[in-house]
Amino acid sequence: QVQLVESGGGLVQAGDSARLSCVLSGRTFSTYAMGWFRQAPGKEREFVTGISRSGENRYYADSVKGRFTISRDNAKNTVYLQMNSLQIEDTAVYSCAARAESTLSRVPIGDEYRYWGQGTQVTVSS
Repeated sequence: QVQLVESGGGLVQAGDSARLSCVLSGRTFSTYAMGWFRQAPGKEREFVTGISRSGENRYYADSVKGRFTISRDNAKNTVYLQMNSLQIEDTAVYSCAARAESTLSRVPIGDEYRYWGQGTQVTVSS
């Protein structure tokens, strides 16, 4: 059974940076493509970014492109989300997600993911 546990959320000021981490357990991490979603109060869940099994390919939503970076460390079973130039609109609960992939280079998008963590709150203040 896949388990995902996020960490690294908290309260930050606009313009600051933060890094989220997510550890996958229960299965072989390197066989999963990984992603990050977020959900702000009163809004639908948004797919933010995804990374292929190999780490070679990434996808970013337009809202975070150029500010957020996803990366993974297969030796540590961990995916990261580096968030720079944070804006008040980035305030949300951030959840990591996983999908078993047979292809090393493919990045699943949105509803293709099958497992989610509980999420971690990121609050950006002015």
